[in-house]
Amino acid sequence: MRKIAILIEDLYDDKELIYPYYRMQEAGFQVDLIGSVANNTYKSKFGMPLKSDYASKDVSPSDYEGVIIPGGFSPDYMRRCLATIDFVRAMDEQQKVVASICHGPWLMISACNLKGKKLTGFHSIRVDIENAGAKYLDEALVVDGHLITSRTPADLPVFAKAIIDKLV
Repeated sequence: MRKIAILIEDLYDDKELIYPYYRMQEAGFQVDLIGSVANNTYKSKFGMPLKSDYASKDVSPSDYEGVIIPGGFSPDYMRRCLATIDFVRAMDEQQKVVASICHGPWLMISACNLKGKKLTGFHSIRVDIENAGAKYLDEALVVDGHLITSRTPADLPVFAKAIIDKLV
């Protein structure tokens, strides 16, 4: 079965993790929740607990078709873990799907080569995206090669569809 990784850390946005989690399963993917620690319970912005399947240091990018980075404040924690950065960097270097929504580009800034790329994200991180050398577009969905980005939970339907369309 084809696999996709969804990253998880504390203060993830509930909708931005759960919606893609089930949509990817519906599309036939095995979905693994990857955190900085394996079998650890992480709490969302609203306190909903979910447990990671694996630690980022224990997974190989070659096992996955793509990675999804949900927003909330969790991407700030994700970019503090070198193994998570390395995992996303390898996915980017291998031109595998790297999809992020809301504040997810914070991790992409630390892990991906964004110079000259087009991205979107939550409006408050526009300057961060531009300082990484990317062009910020205020659009519900921006696809630039293997990079897929969206702004907010309102964009989840087009975000998930774009990921599935790219992988199928």
